[in-house]
Amino acid sequence: MAQILQPTEENLRLLRKFLSFKGLVGIPSETVYGLAANALDAEACQKIFVAKGRPSNDPLICHVPNFESISKICTPNGLAKKLADKFWPGPLTMILPKKSIVPDIVTSGLDSVAVRCPAHPVFKRLIEGCEFPLAAPSANPFSYISPTSAEHVQSGLGNKIEYILDGGSCEHGLESTIIDIRNPNAPRILRYGALATEALEKALDREIAKPPKDLKPNQAALAPGALPKHYSPKTCLKLRNTPITAKEAENASQNTAFLFLRKPSDTRSKTDNIFWLSEGGQLDQIAANLFSALRRLDESHFDLIIAEEAPELELGLAINDRLRRAASQ
Repeated sequence: MAQILQPTEENLRLLRKFLSFKGLVGIPSETVYGLAANALDAEACQKIFVAKGRPSNDPLICHVPNFESISKICTPNGLAKKLADKFWPGPLTMILPKKSIVPDIVTSGLDSVAVRCPAHPVFKRLIEGCEFPLAAPSANPFSYISPTSAEHVQSGLGNKIEYILDGGSCEHGLESTIIDIRNPNAPRILRYGALATEALEKALDREIAKPPKDLKPNQAALAPGALPKHYSPKTCLKLRNTPITAKEAENASQNTAFLFLRKPSDTRSKTDNIFWLSEGGQLDQIAANLFSALRRLDESHFDLIIAEEAPELELGLAINDRLRRAASQ
């Protein structure tokens, strides 16, 4: 079983050396926990796909310590610099033309690469001492609920890797927002995420194109998280785009769990099948708690989970994207 390590300087040195010798490490980020490998080592990155059971048409994100370091792996432009100045380090991933030093397995054979500078202080300390970028998708079996704690990683991949770096619970609880800026005159969101589209549009003073439709089978994605079924619990999940009432949940079978966006005001105090993501319905709290709540319900032996969708604005777009992919059959 994987060993969970605290972020001491001694442990960080150990993990950097382990990564330099083709090892895989579970690492914390402000979004979700990742499964990291040397992004410039094709053999090490192949281990990510094997450990996760990840299809080869789902590319990886390369994590770097700062904007200046991306020129080693891609060709930045003025828009990349503008966005990095505003949002890095943070939960924004940019798609840019790749350089040949990046192995094809990292980019699913495409001529572009996804790059991000993480803000999590533990991840930053780790990567600032590495001589290579780190490829790191979410540290979970492919298509299962993303991990937001070291214990989640151990539960899902503990028998596939040796080390997990503990950085506490993730701040955002959703993966990064991904924007394609290969053509700086036509930016496009490829994945809704922890950075709201509205913040990007305000920073650029323009409307940004929304994500394309889901991939066709075997089509290589420009960015991860584009497959129709993803982030899924084993328990059947159904969504409601209208509010659920506490009375409805209380009268339903106790084998059905109800996941509210906010704590219902009229529920009885002892109702074992009613759960909520936020006391007051704040979108940032809902996002931060979504994956951990889905895991908790999935482990509680319900037959069905019924969840409310969020409002279609700001972080609600990312929350609903995850819920809809999680509910996809």
